[in-house]
Amino acid sequence: MSPSADAEQAAGPRRSGLLLALLAFAQLIVSIDYNIVYVALPEIGSGLGFSTQTLQWVVSAYAVAFGGFLLFGGRASDLFGRRRMFVLGLFLYAGSSLLGGLAGTPGLLVAARALQGLGGAFLFPATLALVVLSFTEGRERNRALSVWAAAGASGMIIGSLAGGVLTQAFGWEAVFYVNVPLAGGAALLAPRLISPDGPRDAARSFDLPGALTATAGATLVVFTLVQGPASGWTSPTVLTTAVLGLGLLAAFVAVEARAADPLMPLRLFRNRNLSTGVLTTFLFMASFGTLLYFLTVYFQTVHEYSALRTGVAFLIPMVCGFVGSMLGGRLATRFGARTTLIASYLLGALGTAATALTMEPDGSYVALLPGLIVLSLCQGVIFTTMFSASATGVHPYEQGIASGIVSTGQQVGSAVGLGALVAIANAGTDGLTGEALRSATTDGLRTAVLVATGGIVALVLVALGFDRAPRQAAAVVDDASAAKSLA
Repeated sequence: MSPSADAEQAAGPRRSGLLLALLAFAQLIVSIDYNIVYVALPEIGSGLGFSTQTLQWVVSAYAVAFGGFLLFGGRASDLFGRRRMFVLGLFLYAGSSLLGGLAGTPGLLVAARALQGLGGAFLFPATLALVVLSFTEGRERNRALSVWAAAGASGMIIGSLAGGVLTQAFGWEAVFYVNVPLAGGAALLAPRLISPDGPRDAARSFDLPGALTATAGATLVVFTLVQGPASGWTSPTVLTTAVLGLGLLAAFVAVEARAADPLMPLRLFRNRNLSTGVLTTFLFMASFGTLLYFLTVYFQTVHEYSALRTGVAFLIPMVCGFVGSMLGGRLATRFGARTTLIASYLLGALGTAATALTMEPDGSYVALLPGLIVLSLCQGVIFTTMFSASATGVHPYEQGIASGIVSTGQQVGSAVGLGALVAIANAGTDGLTGEALRSATTDGLRTAVLVATGGIVALVLVALGFDRAPRQAAAVVDDASAAKSLA
């Protein structure tokens, strides 16, 4: 073999490693942003004059935009190029983070958070599709997804610590400014590491009616789910947005059934792994995904932790989540995705129940740790494995929209779960003050976490929908069969 051939062969794994590092770094940025804002919420509220009721929109504005535009972002990735959408998402993140740090009013900060959500709606499906398509299905892809998910867990660790340190040292604005060089730098590196998208296939069209009805409908539904607990489910605003949102989604389904090149091909749901994956990500975020919020309230409201101490308190569980993410790919390769998920759900439910039962007004952090360690390990394993299982059998041309569909389930689940469980947690706190409020808050948080445990148990039944032995994707697909599968 010639020296040039040797160099070319060595460059392949090296380039794949650098590509995976970039994609994992993008996931790290999204994860840091998610967690770093939670820790800074009390300072943001007092600094900009948010009320108790409106402060949730610092989190919810992101969720509404992210969830509403995910299908649009996923299909745009397939049609216009995954590298282009990856770069666009990162630049949106950088610009909106700068705007958030400069915000001087609640309205401007909420707008910046919504723009961050829009960036996430382009970035997340493009990143996930690039991970899935750049690595061969099976062991190689499972390993890549483990690294990608572990980067997300690392972001949670960094976000917790950095949120506390930056907020205490420089003020809440710093939690936004830190994203600017991270996202901007990754966007500049992308053209060097990700292969060009190539020209757009002229035979494929963008389903504008589908995009408009899906985006508007999903945005209104997510808004309804987020605002319902605060305004009341029978308030005129909530009822109006619910009716309009559901009506637009019904119109979207009708449009997709007739479209020649639909935004979301309904036949994708005939893939049992994808359809099961949507329900899995929904319930995962409605249960596991809400725990960070309730633990933050428990630490800062019940035990009066500072932002820095809260970040330190999250360090051990976040490290366990990182370890679980790294183990997830190996376990899925060894035992299969379905078996790995079922075992992780059962252990995760035990850990979550143990955490709930040790939440006391005078409880110690040490007593909380065993349950936190178990649930965090399982959460990391599940996050890796559920995306790997959901992508199995999906055609490469449609990985972007498939990622958008699964991610939409994730975002809607987060909105539904958090809205419902926050209502449960706050049900007995009206009119209370002092020690009575502290005790009632703890009782409410414990009840909400126990209800979340029930959602985790339900995931065991959902996991039975995944293929027992996921079929391997074909190594080569000729042009004729690809066209036929998309017809």
